[in-house]
Amino acid sequence: MEKKNKPSDRTRSPGDGRAKDRVGSVDPYGFERSKDFDYESYEELMSEYLVVLTRRSIKWSKLLKGKSKVQKNVKLKRYVRKGIPNEHRAMIWMAASGAQDQLERNPGYYQSLLRAEHDPKLVETICTDLNRTFPDNIQFRKTSNPCLQKALYNVLLAIGYHNPVVGYCQGMNFIAGYLLIITKDEEKSFWLMEALLGRILPDYYSPAMLGLKTDQEVLGELVKVKIPGVWQTMMDHNVMWTLVVSRWFICLYIDVLPVETVLRIWDCLFYEGSKILFRVALTLIHHNQALIQKAQSLPDVCQNFKQITHGPLVDECHTFMQKIFTEPGSLSMATLTKLRATFRSRIITEELGPTDPES
Repeated sequence: MEKKNKPSDRTRSPGDGRAKDRVGSVDPYGFERSKDFDYESYEELMSEYLVVLTRRSIKWSKLLKGKSKVQKNVKLKRYVRKGIPNEHRAMIWMAASGAQDQLERNPGYYQSLLRAEHDPKLVETICTDLNRTFPDNIQFRKTSNPCLQKALYNVLLAIGYHNPVVGYCQGMNFIAGYLLIITKDEEKSFWLMEALLGRILPDYYSPAMLGLKTDQEVLGELVKVKIPGVWQTMMDHNVMWTLVVSRWFICLYIDVLPVETVLRIWDCLFYEGSKILFRVALTLIHHNQALIQKAQSLPDVCQNFKQITHGPLVDECHTFMQKIFTEPGSLSMATLTKLRATFRSRIITEELGPTDPES
């Protein structure tokens, strides 16, 4: 709902101080609000959204009836798209992603990874990023009790040993951090990371980042078909997609979109898979195509892509999530699978070079 570090277009009024007293200088997830945060607009927005949250919470309680396990079905999918109440998020993410099954099948596995002999290089790389992870979140400060830095270190270390091919790469710390904020549980966060890296986003974080590179090219092709004016602008100014959307994909919209909006995206990501990332990207681009097409240069394009991740469209997360399922039009997994195969093979050829027929 709120956007950190983003001043509102609205004029500040003398009543802002009272709004600040009511809302507080830290959001519900531990992030400190910036000095120019518009408390009055936020309170206005939340007063509407809280009605939605309350209604959804009642419906979820009736659906779950106190159960700690759920089965995927059409009704649950519809509920997930409309938002999972925070108190049920960890359970639904675990069930929908298959992480809960993995946890139950592998008792003690997480702890065994932490007891393994530590690789000094992996430890050093992870430790370097710990203090850079959400410095604006009070839960990740060494002075806080409990401090999530130790839990973050454990999750990243365990993932590094579980998947030695990937090890650790930048971006993973932010994802693990968000998981810990929501689950408040190391082992659950580990298995959710494993679901993301192993099944939902394969090859996103491997050394060659082939999955990430492929999906950026797939997005470009989808834009060419669905929003040709923007694609033409990108071609005219020779802008590679990786320049403007790699952070969207690698950080799963963390620090790109407001916290509440990111969590709503993740609700669907864990349930429906990676095509949600494309729906979000296409909605942002489609909704702002006129602005993007005004660009007169490569820096203009980059600046406009930064601008489209701010403002009322993304602040109003409930409306935004409705739009991602309508604005981009149809987007089947079959289409994505076909496009991925085409671009994956093209990238491999470009990076490795054509094979020598005589070799």
